[in-house]
Amino acid sequence: MPKVLISDALSDAAVQIFRDRGVEVDFQPKLGKDPEKLAEIIGDYDGLAIRSATKATADLIAKAANLKVIGRAGIGVDNVDIPAASSKGIVVMNTPFGNSITTAEHAIAMMFACARQIPAADASTQAGKWEKSKFMGVEITGKTLGLIGAGNIGSVVASRAIGLKMKVIAYDPFLSAEKAQSMGVERVEDIEDLLARADFVTLHLPKTEKTANLLSAERIAKMKKGARLINCARGGLVDEAAVAEALKSGHLAGAAFDVFAEEPAKENVLFGAPNVVCTPHLGASTSEAQENVALQVAEQMSDYLMSGAISNALNAPSVTAEEAPVLKPWVNLAEMLGSFAGQVTEHAIKEIEIEYVGTVGDLNLKPLTAALSAGLLKPLVGEGGVNMVSAPVVARDRGIQIAETMKDAQGAFGSYIRLIVTTEKQTRSVAGTIYSDGKPRFIQIKGINLEAEPMSHMLYTTNNDVPGYIGALGTKLGDLGINIATFALGRAEKSGEAIALLGVDANVDADAIAQIASLPQVRQAKALDF
Repeated sequence: MPKVLISDALSDAAVQIFRDRGVEVDFQPKLGKDPEKLAEIIGDYDGLAIRSATKATADLIAKAANLKVIGRAGIGVDNVDIPAASSKGIVVMNTPFGNSITTAEHAIAMMFACARQIPAADASTQAGKWEKSKFMGVEITGKTLGLIGAGNIGSVVASRAIGLKMKVIAYDPFLSAEKAQSMGVERVEDIEDLLARADFVTLHLPKTEKTANLLSAERIAKMKKGARLINCARGGLVDEAAVAEALKSGHLAGAAFDVFAEEPAKENVLFGAPNVVCTPHLGASTSEAQENVALQVAEQMSDYLMSGAISNALNAPSVTAEEAPVLKPWVNLAEMLGSFAGQVTEHAIKEIEIEYVGTVGDLNLKPLTAALSAGLLKPLVGEGGVNMVSAPVVARDRGIQIAETMKDAQGAFGSYIRLIVTTEKQTRSVAGTIYSDGKPRFIQIKGINLEAEPMSHMLYTTNNDVPGYIGALGTKLGDLGINIATFALGRAEKSGEAIALLGVDANVDADAIAQIASLPQVRQAKALDF
């Protein structure tokens, strides 16, 4: 039974989801604030469910010997070291949809508050003043809203703004013309064009190296005079000092910030600027959103730990619960093909090509490619150094290029996978398929056809196709006390190169391999373990 630690506050209903799905739960909601204690016990768990208090640092992850998944109940994963998790093969999940509506509604509320100076008017009125003429606002209707980021949250903001009779324009490098049309927004190719046209600008994108300080002082100066800026996305997207200066100079008529470059924001250059509205990162702070993301992360983590289904992962391909059982035998085969190639390859790998032939090409190929890459790299970097999550990172770090191609069915098999490995010295291939019994088979090695069922221990040889080899090999194995379980043969042409792939009952040690390799017909001998 997999075991999950919940180190931040999640609802009782979320805890029960884990239990109902067969996952053991250790619910310690205050542990996230005690990193030393967390580090002491993290090695006992398969999963870690968190909100924002827990910091899954590289040091913590290094101590997580059994951890398979980290689930963040929320969108932001700034508190998780994703590269460190990926290197250890830990899947990192978030819940990008659970608080989309709540965050979008907060952005709309902040836009209204800024347009009508509601916080300042409220404070003035409750102080016993009646400064009606001081708080002149602007209408939302008919104004242009500029969205920077048109993903899950941005699209909800757009729909609400359209309902308010606003004109919506959007800048997002990933927004297609078709998607923009379906949203009812105008796609803008240049961010400066959006800033020059928009009466209100609202941000809805993550903070990355490319988006940090996206609205610089230079770009803020290019905003339409009298515009208002709303940021309910991430701190650090905007030059806050430049915004404060633009408010003081009157270039901007208002701003509303829910997020800040440094949080908690006890002090900030925006505080006290004219017509600025600030809230303490409340975008996802509704009871509905908090419950939704808690339930969602419990479901996602349980699905992964119990069935292998992956959803909303930031460092692994998604696999639905429906796909998982269909993919499982092909994932196993892909890993075996990679493992075969990794164990017989003797030179540095430059690139690999994976051919998906026939109906397998209709499946979700990302987990298959990840599994194959992991199988290939394990013999090269060690068992603990690579897995399905870390394989793409390890391959990239080693300069190994990975290409995928899909082909129509051809030959005797309606569906199979072929791996082609190019090294500094040569190019070799291995292919396999899944039989109707759900079991994998090797069907081709180095372009030579054969049929062999993978076994835990195998012996692979390449040899000269001459009479007497089978007898010589069998005699040698008998002398070594190695029992043959299966024996598959193939050759390229008469008297040319031939191969043998044998299933044996035990591991073939290095001394035995040396003796087999000394047979006069043998070109190469390798012990394989799967």
